[in-house]
Amino acid sequence: MFRRTPLAIVASLLACIATLTPWGGTSVALGCPFCNAISQTLRQEMQAMDVVAIATVVDTETTRDTETGGVRMRIETILKGDQHAEVGDVITAIYFGEIQKSRRFLVQGAQPPDLQWSSLPVNERVEKYVVRVSELDAEDAASRLRFFIDYLQDEDSMLSRDAYDEFAITPYEAVREIKDDMDHAQLIQWIEDPELSADRKRLYLTMLGVCGSEEDLPMLERMLRSEQKSVRNGLDALIACYLTLAGEKGLPLINEKFLANKQCGYGDTYAAIMAIRFHGTEGDVIARSALIESLHLILRRPDLADLVIPDLARWEDWSQIDRMKQLFLEADEETSFVRVPVVNYLKACPKPEAREALDELSKVDPEAVRRANMFFSIPKPQPEDSGDQDSESQNAEPAATSSWRFEPTDRPTLKVQTAEVAADPWANLCRIAGVMAVNLGSIVIGQYLLLTGGAR
Repeated sequence: MFRRTPLAIVASLLACIATLTPWGGTSVALGCPFCNAISQTLRQEMQAMDVVAIATVVDTETTRDTETGGVRMRIETILKGDQHAEVGDVITAIYFGEIQKSRRFLVQGAQPPDLQWSSLPVNERVEKYVVRVSELDAEDAASRLRFFIDYLQDEDSMLSRDAYDEFAITPYEAVREIKDDMDHAQLIQWIEDPELSADRKRLYLTMLGVCGSEEDLPMLERMLRSEQKSVRNGLDALIACYLTLAGEKGLPLINEKFLANKQCGYGDTYAAIMAIRFHGTEGDVIARSALIESLHLILRRPDLADLVIPDLARWEDWSQIDRMKQLFLEADEETSFVRVPVVNYLKACPKPEAREALDELSKVDPEAVRRANMFFSIPKPQPEDSGDQDSESQNAEPAATSSWRFEPTDRPTLKVQTAEVAADPWANLCRIAGVMAVNLGSIVIGQYLLLTGGAR
Protein backbone atom coordinates (compact mmCIF):
# COMPACT_ATOMS: atom_id res chain seq x y z
CA MET A 1 0.00 0.00 0.00
CA PHE A 2 1.24 3.45 -0.87
CA ARG A 3 2.75 5.23 2.12
CA ARG A 4 2.30 8.94 2.28
CA THR A 5 5.53 10.91 2.60
CA PRO A 6 5.93 13.41 5.47
CA LEU A 7 5.95 16.28 2.96
CA ALA A 8 2.71 15.05 1.45
CA ILE A 9 1.06 14.80 4.87
CA VAL A 10 2.17 18.32 5.82
CA ALA A 11 1.07 19.73 2.45
CA SER A 12 -2.39 18.22 2.67
CA LEU A 13 -2.82 19.36 6.28
CA LEU A 14 -1.80 22.90 5.39
CA ALA A 15 -4.08 22.84 2.37
CA CYS A 16 -6.99 21.65 4.49
CA ILE A 17 -6.39 24.40 7.07
CA ALA A 18 -5.96 27.04 4.37
CA THR A 19 -9.37 26.03 3.04
CA LEU A 20 -10.90 27.16 6.30
CA THR A 21 -9.19 30.53 6.47
CA PRO A 22 -11.58 33.46 6.97
CA TRP A 23 -12.17 35.65 3.94
CA GLY A 24 -15.10 37.54 5.31
CA GLY A 25 -17.59 35.46 3.38
CA THR A 26 -17.06 37.37 0.16
CA SER A 27 -16.54 36.01 -3.32
CA VAL A 28 -12.97 36.44 -4.51
CA ALA A 29 -12.01 36.31 -8.19
CA LEU A 30 -8.61 34.70 -8.43
CA GLY A 31 -6.46 33.74 -11.39
CA CYS A 32 -6.18 31.06 -14.03
CA PRO A 33 -7.20 27.80 -12.27
CA PHE A 34 -3.94 25.88 -12.81
CA CYS A 35 -1.39 28.69 -13.12
CA ASN A 36 0.84 30.34 -10.58
CA ALA A 37 2.31 33.78 -11.28
CA ILE A 38 6.10 33.84 -11.08
CA SER A 39 6.36 37.51 -10.14
CA GLN A 40 4.48 40.79 -10.16
CA THR A 41 3.61 41.86 -13.70
CA LEU A 42 4.80 45.10 -15.28
CA ARG A 43 1.23 46.36 -15.25
CA GLN A 44 0.94 45.67 -11.51
CA GLU A 45 4.26 47.40 -10.86
CA MET A 46 3.07 50.46 -12.78
CA GLN A 47 -0.14 50.52 -10.75
CA ALA A 48 1.90 50.76 -7.56
CA MET A 49 4.15 53.59 -8.81
CA ASP A 50 3.49 57.33 -8.72
CA VAL A 51 5.41 58.08 -11.92
CA VAL A 52 6.16 55.85 -14.91
CA ALA A 53 8.23 57.23 -17.77
CA ILE A 54 10.68 56.53 -20.58
CA ALA A 55 14.05 58.23 -20.14
CA THR A 56 17.41 58.42 -21.88
CA VAL A 57 20.82 58.30 -20.21
CA VAL A 58 22.67 61.59 -19.84
CA ASP A 59 25.74 60.22 -18.07
CA THR A 60 28.55 58.13 -19.49
CA GLU A 61 30.66 55.48 -17.76
CA THR A 62 33.11 58.18 -16.72
CA THR A 63 30.53 60.55 -15.24
CA ARG A 64 28.19 58.12 -13.46
CA ASP A 65 28.34 57.70 -9.69
CA THR A 66 30.10 54.34 -9.35
CA GLU A 67 29.64 54.20 -5.56
CA THR A 68 25.85 54.62 -5.40
CA GLY A 69 24.96 53.36 -8.87
CA GLY A 70 23.24 56.66 -9.60
CA VAL A 71 22.84 57.50 -13.30
CA ARG A 72 21.39 60.76 -14.59
CA MET A 73 18.56 60.34 -17.08
CA ARG A 74 16.33 62.75 -18.98
CA ILE A 75 12.59 62.01 -19.09
CA GLU A 76 11.38 61.74 -22.69
CA THR A 77 7.83 60.39 -22.27
CA ILE A 78 5.58 60.26 -19.22
CA LEU A 79 3.23 57.29 -19.12
CA LYS A 80 1.80 57.99 -15.67
CA GLY A 81 2.06 60.72 -13.03
CA ASP A 82 2.59 63.90 -15.06
CA GLN A 83 1.57 65.85 -11.95
CA HIS A 84 4.80 64.75 -10.28
CA ALA A 85 7.28 65.07 -13.18
CA GLU A 86 7.66 66.72 -16.57
CA VAL A 87 9.22 65.81 -19.91
CA GLY A 88 12.78 67.15 -19.91
CA ASP A 89 13.34 66.64 -16.16
CA VAL A 90 16.74 65.15 -15.33
CA ILE A 91 16.48 62.51 -12.63
CA THR A 92 18.93 60.16 -10.93
CA ALA A 93 18.04 56.48 -11.06
CA ILE A 94 19.95 53.49 -9.73
CA TYR A 95 21.50 51.22 -12.35
CA PHE A 96 24.74 49.26 -12.00
CA GLY A 97 24.84 47.78 -15.50
CA GLU A 98 26.76 49.03 -18.47
CA ILE A 99 25.48 52.31 -19.89
CA GLN A 100 26.00 54.38 -22.96
CA LYS A 101 24.76 57.84 -23.74
CA SER A 102 21.17 58.01 -25.04
CA ARG A 103 20.37 54.45 -23.95
CA ARG A 104 16.68 54.28 -23.09
CA PHE A 105 15.16 53.08 -19.81
CA LEU A 106 11.80 52.49 -18.23
CA VAL A 107 11.98 54.54 -15.04
CA GLN A 108 9.48 54.37 -12.20
CA GLY A 109 9.27 56.77 -9.28
CA ALA A 110 7.60 56.44 -5.89
CA GLN A 111 7.06 58.57 -2.77
CA PRO A 112 6.68 62.12 -4.11
CA PRO A 113 7.74 64.83 -3.84
CA ASP A 114 11.22 63.37 -3.26
CA LEU A 115 10.81 60.59 -5.82
CA GLN A 116 12.90 57.43 -5.55
CA TRP A 117 13.58 56.02 -9.01
CA SER A 118 14.08 52.49 -10.29
CA SER A 119 15.17 51.71 -13.84
CA LEU A 120 14.95 48.97 -16.44
CA PRO A 121 16.81 49.14 -19.79
CA VAL A 122 14.57 48.81 -22.84
CA ASN A 123 15.12 48.39 -26.56
CA GLU A 124 12.70 49.70 -29.17
CA ARG A 125 10.52 46.58 -29.08
CA VAL A 126 10.33 46.36 -25.29
CA GLU A 127 9.58 50.09 -25.09
CA LYS A 128 6.64 49.64 -27.45
CA TYR A 129 5.40 46.77 -25.25
CA VAL A 130 5.75 48.84 -22.07
CA VAL A 131 3.86 51.79 -23.56
CA ARG A 132 0.98 49.52 -24.58
CA VAL A 133 0.90 47.81 -21.18
CA SER A 134 0.56 51.20 -19.49
CA GLU A 135 -2.72 51.68 -21.38
CA LEU A 136 -4.28 48.31 -20.56
CA ASP A 137 -5.72 49.12 -17.14
CA ALA A 138 -8.55 50.94 -18.87
CA GLU A 139 -9.53 47.74 -20.72
CA ASP A 140 -11.32 44.61 -19.51
CA ALA A 141 -9.50 41.39 -18.63
CA ALA A 142 -10.29 39.62 -21.91
CA SER A 143 -9.00 42.55 -23.97
CA ARG A 144 -5.77 42.52 -21.99
CA LEU A 145 -5.30 38.81 -22.66
CA ARG A 146 -5.76 39.37 -26.38
CA PHE A 147 -2.69 41.58 -26.25
CA PHE A 148 -0.57 39.28 -24.05
CA ILE A 149 -1.38 36.08 -25.95
CA ASP A 150 1.04 37.05 -28.73
CA TYR A 151 3.93 37.23 -26.24
CA LEU A 152 3.48 33.92 -24.40
CA GLN A 153 6.48 32.27 -26.09
CA ASP A 154 8.27 35.46 -27.09
CA GLU A 155 12.01 35.28 -27.76
CA ASP A 156 12.48 38.02 -25.17
CA SER A 157 12.29 36.15 -21.85
CA MET A 158 11.08 39.23 -19.96
CA LEU A 159 8.10 39.73 -22.26
CA SER A 160 7.32 36.02 -22.28
CA ARG A 161 7.37 35.85 -18.48
CA ASP A 162 5.26 38.98 -18.12
CA ALA A 163 2.64 37.67 -20.56
CA TYR A 164 2.47 34.35 -18.71
CA ASP A 165 2.06 36.11 -15.36
CA GLU A 166 -0.80 38.18 -16.76
CA PHE A 167 -2.61 34.99 -17.78
CA ALA A 168 -1.85 33.47 -14.37
CA ILE A 169 -3.56 36.31 -12.47
CA THR A 170 -6.58 36.58 -14.80
CA PRO A 171 -9.85 34.76 -13.91
CA TYR A 172 -10.70 31.64 -15.92
CA GLU A 173 -13.86 33.23 -17.26
CA ALA A 174 -11.77 35.83 -19.10
CA VAL A 175 -9.60 33.07 -20.57
CA ARG A 176 -12.76 31.47 -21.97
CA GLU A 177 -13.77 34.77 -23.54
CA ILE A 178 -10.74 34.74 -25.86
CA LYS A 179 -11.43 31.27 -27.28
CA ASP A 180 -11.56 32.59 -30.86
CA ASP A 181 -8.18 34.27 -30.45
CA MET A 182 -6.36 31.06 -29.52
CA ASP A 183 -4.16 29.23 -32.03
CA HIS A 184 -5.12 25.59 -31.53
CA ALA A 185 -2.29 24.15 -33.63
CA GLN A 186 0.28 26.29 -31.84
CA LEU A 187 -1.00 25.17 -28.43
CA ILE A 188 -0.66 21.52 -29.44
CA GLN A 189 2.91 22.14 -30.60
CA TRP A 190 3.82 23.80 -27.30
CA ILE A 191 2.14 21.11 -25.19
CA GLU A 192 4.00 18.31 -26.99
CA ASP A 193 7.36 20.00 -26.43
CA PRO A 194 9.21 17.79 -23.87
CA GLU A 195 11.28 20.79 -22.76
CA LEU A 196 8.24 22.90 -21.85
CA SER A 197 8.14 23.86 -18.17
CA ALA A 198 5.32 22.57 -15.98
CA ASP A 199 3.86 26.03 -15.34
CA ARG A 200 3.64 26.84 -19.05
CA LYS A 201 2.16 23.45 -19.80
CA ARG A 202 -0.56 24.02 -17.22
CA LEU A 203 -1.55 27.27 -18.89
CA TYR A 204 -1.55 25.85 -22.42
CA LEU A 205 -3.58 22.82 -21.34
CA THR A 206 -6.08 25.14 -19.69
CA MET A 207 -6.32 27.08 -22.95
CA LEU A 208 -6.66 23.85 -24.96
CA GLY A 209 -9.59 22.91 -22.77
CA VAL A 210 -11.22 26.15 -23.94
CA CYS A 211 -10.53 25.90 -27.67
CA GLY A 212 -10.04 22.14 -28.18
CA SER A 213 -12.42 19.38 -29.24
CA GLU A 214 -12.92 15.62 -28.95
CA GLU A 215 -10.30 15.22 -31.68
CA ASP A 216 -7.68 16.12 -29.06
CA LEU A 217 -8.72 13.30 -26.70
CA PRO A 218 -6.45 10.57 -28.14
CA MET A 219 -3.40 12.78 -27.61
CA LEU A 220 -4.48 13.69 -24.08
CA GLU A 221 -5.24 10.07 -23.18
CA ARG A 222 -1.84 9.01 -24.47
CA MET A 223 -0.25 11.63 -22.23
CA LEU A 224 -2.30 10.49 -19.23
CA ARG A 225 -1.17 6.89 -19.69
CA SER A 226 2.47 7.80 -20.23
CA GLU A 227 5.00 7.00 -17.52
CA GLN A 228 7.43 9.72 -18.67
CA LYS A 229 7.62 12.61 -16.23
CA SER A 230 8.16 15.19 -19.00
CA VAL A 231 4.98 14.06 -20.74
CA ARG A 232 2.89 14.25 -17.58
CA ASN A 233 4.17 17.59 -16.31
CA GLY A 234 1.24 19.71 -15.15
CA LEU A 235 -0.88 16.61 -14.54
CA ASP A 236 -3.64 18.51 -12.74
CA ALA A 237 -4.27 20.71 -15.79
CA LEU A 238 -3.87 17.72 -18.12
CA ILE A 239 -6.63 15.81 -16.31
CA ALA A 240 -8.85 18.90 -16.18
CA CYS A 241 -8.35 19.52 -19.91
CA TYR A 242 -9.16 15.89 -20.70
CA LEU A 243 -12.38 16.03 -18.65
CA THR A 244 -13.37 19.37 -20.17
CA LEU A 245 -13.23 17.87 -23.67
CA ALA A 246 -14.45 14.35 -22.81
CA GLY A 247 -17.17 15.30 -20.33
CA GLU A 248 -18.57 12.73 -17.91
CA LYS A 249 -17.50 9.84 -20.15
CA GLY A 250 -13.90 10.73 -19.33
CA LEU A 251 -14.34 10.04 -15.60
CA PRO A 252 -13.87 6.22 -15.73
CA LEU A 253 -10.28 6.59 -16.94
CA ILE A 254 -9.45 9.15 -14.23
CA ASN A 255 -11.17 7.06 -11.58
CA GLU A 256 -9.34 3.90 -12.57
CA LYS A 257 -5.88 5.39 -13.00
CA PHE A 258 -5.68 8.01 -10.26
CA LEU A 259 -8.51 7.83 -7.71
CA ALA A 260 -9.36 4.17 -7.15
CA ASN A 261 -5.82 2.97 -7.83
CA LYS A 262 -4.18 2.52 -4.41
CA GLN A 263 -0.77 2.20 -6.06
CA CYS A 264 -1.06 5.69 -7.52
CA GLY A 265 1.32 8.13 -5.83
CA TYR A 266 0.18 11.03 -3.70
CA GLY A 267 1.18 13.70 -6.24
CA ASP A 268 -0.76 12.12 -9.09
CA THR A 269 -3.82 11.44 -6.95
CA TYR A 270 -3.78 14.99 -5.64
CA ALA A 271 -3.55 16.31 -9.19
CA ALA A 272 -6.69 14.35 -10.07
CA ILE A 273 -8.49 15.70 -7.00
CA MET A 274 -7.59 19.26 -8.01
CA ALA A 275 -8.96 18.65 -11.49
CA ILE A 276 -12.20 17.22 -10.04
CA ARG A 277 -12.43 20.19 -7.69
CA PHE A 278 -12.01 22.60 -10.60
CA HIS A 279 -14.83 20.93 -12.53
CA GLY A 280 -17.05 21.09 -9.47
CA THR A 281 -16.64 24.86 -9.21
CA GLU A 282 -15.79 26.31 -12.64
CA GLY A 283 -15.84 23.61 -15.30
CA ASP A 284 -19.57 23.77 -16.13
CA VAL A 285 -19.15 20.52 -18.09
CA ILE A 286 -19.74 17.61 -15.71
CA ALA A 287 -22.59 17.34 -13.22
CA ARG A 288 -21.37 17.71 -9.67
CA SER A 289 -23.19 14.50 -8.70
CA ALA A 290 -20.86 12.55 -11.02
CA LEU A 291 -17.80 14.30 -9.62
CA ILE A 292 -18.89 13.46 -6.08
CA GLU A 293 -19.04 9.77 -7.02
CA SER A 294 -15.41 10.05 -8.12
CA LEU A 295 -14.39 11.66 -4.83
CA HIS A 296 -16.07 8.82 -2.94
CA LEU A 297 -13.30 6.56 -4.26
CA ILE A 298 -10.76 8.49 -2.18
CA LEU A 299 -12.70 7.64 0.98
CA ARG A 300 -11.57 4.05 0.41
CA ARG A 301 -7.99 5.24 0.84
CA PRO A 302 -7.77 6.32 4.52
CA ASP A 303 -4.34 7.89 4.06
CA LEU A 304 -5.80 10.35 1.53
CA ALA A 305 -9.43 10.69 2.59
CA ASP A 306 -8.82 13.98 4.40
CA LEU A 307 -8.13 15.62 1.01
CA VAL A 308 -11.74 15.29 -0.17
CA ILE A 309 -13.88 15.33 2.98
CA PRO A 310 -14.12 19.17 3.03
CA ASP A 311 -15.23 19.12 -0.63
CA LEU A 312 -18.00 16.64 0.10
CA ALA A 313 -19.24 18.87 2.93
CA ARG A 314 -19.14 22.03 0.83
CA TRP A 315 -20.95 20.25 -1.98
CA GLU A 316 -23.55 19.04 0.55
CA ASP A 317 -23.04 15.35 -0.05
CA TRP A 318 -24.41 13.85 3.16
CA SER A 319 -24.50 10.26 1.90
CA GLN A 320 -21.25 9.26 3.58
CA ILE A 321 -22.06 9.46 7.31
CA ASP A 322 -21.43 5.76 7.88
CA ARG A 323 -18.19 5.86 5.91
CA MET A 324 -17.01 8.92 7.91
CA LYS A 325 -17.75 7.12 11.14
CA GLN A 326 -15.80 4.09 9.92
CA LEU A 327 -12.81 6.25 8.93
CA PHE A 328 -12.76 7.78 12.40
CA LEU A 329 -13.00 4.49 14.25
CA GLU A 330 -10.43 2.68 12.09
CA ALA A 331 -7.86 5.51 12.12
CA ASP A 332 -4.46 4.47 13.44
CA GLU A 333 -1.29 6.42 14.23
CA GLU A 334 -0.55 6.93 10.54
CA THR A 335 -4.05 8.11 9.59
CA SER A 336 -5.24 9.86 12.75
CA PHE A 337 -5.20 13.20 10.90
CA VAL A 338 -8.44 12.13 9.18
CA ARG A 339 -10.41 12.48 12.41
CA VAL A 340 -10.62 16.29 12.46
CA PRO A 341 -12.08 16.62 8.92
CA VAL A 342 -14.51 13.80 9.77
CA VAL A 343 -15.69 15.76 12.81
CA ASN A 344 -16.16 18.89 10.69
CA TYR A 345 -18.14 16.93 8.10
CA LEU A 346 -20.46 15.58 10.77
CA LYS A 347 -20.87 19.03 12.35
CA ALA A 348 -21.81 20.51 8.98
CA CYS A 349 -24.27 17.72 8.15
CA PRO A 350 -27.89 18.66 9.00
CA LYS A 351 -29.03 15.05 9.40
CA PRO A 352 -29.79 13.73 12.91
CA GLU A 353 -27.69 10.63 12.17
CA ALA A 354 -24.65 12.89 11.96
CA ARG A 355 -25.28 14.31 15.41
CA GLU A 356 -25.67 10.81 16.82
CA ALA A 357 -22.43 9.71 15.18
CA LEU A 358 -20.62 12.77 16.49
CA ASP A 359 -21.77 12.09 20.04
CA GLU A 360 -20.51 8.53 19.75
CA LEU A 361 -17.14 9.53 18.30
CA SER A 362 -16.67 12.18 20.99
CA LYS A 363 -16.42 9.36 23.50
CA VAL A 364 -13.80 7.54 21.40
CA ASP A 365 -11.44 10.50 20.85
CA PRO A 366 -12.59 13.66 22.64
CA GLU A 367 -9.25 15.35 21.87
CA ALA A 368 -9.90 15.22 18.09
CA VAL A 369 -13.30 16.81 18.59
CA ARG A 370 -11.78 19.50 20.79
CA ARG A 371 -9.16 20.33 18.13
CA ALA A 372 -11.85 20.58 15.47
CA ASN A 373 -13.83 22.96 17.68
CA MET A 374 -10.82 25.12 18.49
CA PHE A 375 -8.97 25.52 15.21
CA PHE A 376 -11.23 24.54 12.33
CA SER A 377 -14.47 25.87 10.91
CA ILE A 378 -17.38 23.94 9.53
CA PRO A 379 -17.07 23.65 5.71
CA LYS A 380 -19.50 26.09 4.17
CA PRO A 381 -21.91 24.58 1.60
CA GLN A 382 -21.16 25.65 -1.95
CA PRO A 383 -24.17 25.70 -4.31
CA GLU A 384 -23.84 24.09 -7.70
CA ASP A 385 -24.33 26.43 -10.66
CA SER A 386 -26.80 24.18 -12.42
CA GLY A 387 -30.46 24.09 -13.13
CA ASP A 388 -31.20 21.13 -10.88
CA GLN A 389 -30.25 22.75 -7.59
CA ASP A 390 -33.04 23.29 -5.10
CA SER A 391 -34.50 26.65 -4.26
CA GLU A 392 -32.60 26.89 -1.00
CA SER A 393 -29.29 26.41 -2.80
CA GLN A 394 -30.25 29.00 -5.39
CA ASN A 395 -30.48 31.61 -2.66
CA ALA A 396 -27.10 30.72 -1.23
CA GLU A 397 -24.03 32.89 -1.55
CA PRO A 398 -22.23 32.40 -4.89
CA ALA A 399 -19.02 30.40 -4.87
CA ALA A 400 -15.65 32.04 -5.25
CA THR A 401 -13.71 31.73 -8.47
CA SER A 402 -10.86 29.32 -7.92
CA SER A 403 -7.18 29.45 -8.60
CA TRP A 404 -4.51 26.83 -8.89
CA ARG A 405 -3.13 26.89 -5.38
CA PHE A 406 -2.60 24.14 -2.85
CA GLU A 407 -5.97 24.55 -1.24
CA PRO A 408 -9.61 23.95 -2.23
CA THR A 409 -11.35 26.77 -4.00
CA ASP A 410 -13.95 28.40 -1.77
CA ARG A 411 -13.03 30.27 1.39
CA PRO A 412 -15.77 29.89 4.02
CA THR A 413 -16.34 32.33 6.82
CA LEU A 414 -14.65 31.22 10.01
CA LYS A 415 -17.20 30.46 12.73
CA VAL A 416 -16.59 29.93 16.43
CA GLN A 417 -17.89 26.46 17.13
CA THR A 418 -18.39 26.45 20.88
CA ALA A 419 -19.56 28.86 23.54
CA GLU A 420 -16.30 28.28 25.43
CA VAL A 421 -14.22 29.48 22.48
CA ALA A 422 -16.48 32.47 21.86
CA ALA A 423 -16.15 33.53 25.46
CA ASP A 424 -12.37 33.17 25.58
CA PRO A 425 -10.55 35.99 23.73
CA TRP A 426 -7.21 34.24 24.18
CA ALA A 427 -8.54 31.19 22.34
CA ASN A 428 -9.67 33.40 19.47
CA LEU A 429 -6.31 35.16 19.37
CA CYS A 430 -4.42 31.86 19.29
CA ARG A 431 -6.75 30.62 16.60
CA ILE A 432 -6.13 33.60 14.36
CA ALA A 433 -2.36 33.44 14.88
CA GLY A 434 -2.34 29.73 14.13
CA VAL A 435 -4.30 30.13 10.92
CA MET A 436 -1.98 32.93 9.74
CA ALA A 437 1.11 30.83 10.43
CA VAL A 438 -0.33 27.82 8.66
CA ASN A 439 -1.31 29.87 5.63
CA LEU A 440 2.26 31.14 5.31
CA GLY A 441 3.50 27.59 5.51
CA SER A 442 0.99 26.42 2.91
CA ILE A 443 2.23 29.06 0.48
CA VAL A 444 5.85 27.94 0.90
CA ILE A 445 5.09 24.24 0.49
CA GLY A 446 2.59 24.90 -2.30
CA GLN A 447 5.21 26.87 -4.23
CA TYR A 448 7.72 24.04 -3.72
CA LEU A 449 5.34 21.39 -5.01
CA LEU A 450 4.33 23.53 -7.97
CA LEU A 451 7.89 24.31 -9.00
CA THR A 452 8.83 20.64 -8.79
CA GLY A 453 5.84 19.65 -10.92
CA GLY A 454 3.87 18.18 -8.01
CA ALA A 455 5.56 14.81 -8.50
CA ARG A 456 6.57 14.53 -4.84
